[in-house]
Amino acid sequence: MNIIGHKNWYFGLSLLVLVPGVLAIFLWGLNLSIDFTGGSRLTLSFNNTVGNNQVQVVNSVLKAEKIKIASIEKSNKLIFVRTFPLDQNQNNKFINSLSKKLKDVKEQEFETIGPVIGQETTLNALKAVAIASFLIVLYITWSFRKVPKPATSIKFGICAIVALIHDVIVVIGVFAILGHFFGVEVDSLFVTAILTVIGFSVHDTIVVFDRIRENLRIKGGLDFAETVNESIVQAIDRSLNTSLTVVLVLVALLLFGGESIRWFVVALLVGIISGTYSSIFTASPLLVLWQEISSRGKS
Repeated sequence: MNIIGHKNWYFGLSLLVLVPGVLAIFLWGLNLSIDFTGGSRLTLSFNNTVGNNQVQVVNSVLKAEKIKIASIEKSNKLIFVRTFPLDQNQNNKFINSLSKKLKDVKEQEFETIGPVIGQETTLNALKAVAIASFLIVLYITWSFRKVPKPATSIKFGICAIVALIHDVIVVIGVFAILGHFFGVEVDSLFVTAILTVIGFSVHDTIVVFDRIRENLRIKGGLDFAETVNESIVQAIDRSLNTSLTVVLVLVALLLFGGESIRWFVVALLVGIISGTYSSIFTASPLLVLWQEISSRGKS
């Protein structure tokens, strides 16, 4: 299996996946939930499956109460309403008015987050991702400090971060597309999913990098590309088997875990599949590409 020999094809495949996501991020952005923007979220439950008639009634009552609507969605026996911030009195008045028109309606959940808290959540999420990435670079640089030539610990660390960024962009790009076309919102659980994907991506990459380091110690760095390719082939079964186990669990959660964690699980699924791919077909080939560029510069 000559993975390194076909590295340009794998880089091209990565670009093919990344470009639509990047365009979606710049064109539409993420559909942020009230966790980040501030606002109120109501969950209304009904005895029977919700139809368009109930949605129209909810919409008309909201307008009659002069409540600014962000979105209304239905799912089985539930209607999810997102509005600009409401206080408890406004909410009670709305529910009373709605109950007069829809006898079987019940308020299952009411939550309000102020805009200041939403901004703090956004800032903390960005800090968490940035700090995690920085610490990963430091750890890999220190852990691979004695890697044999021609590789260096800095190269290992930077290539791991490039693969990590690849995975994060893939997940964010997918959710930018889902948010635009299907109204999928990004909430605080999405940040948890991103941090989990970062951890998994780096874990998988380090498994391959560790094999490369051991083979460099045994064989030396005379044919760096061949050593890296052999290391990938030796580690690929373990990476695929580990990832497949996780994917099977996530698929089960997606099917039976319920509405509240559906998109969290989808984010993990996309990220873990991308992380498995990038650790094998992006991070390690990047090491070889970097070494080839360095060799040309010296000659």
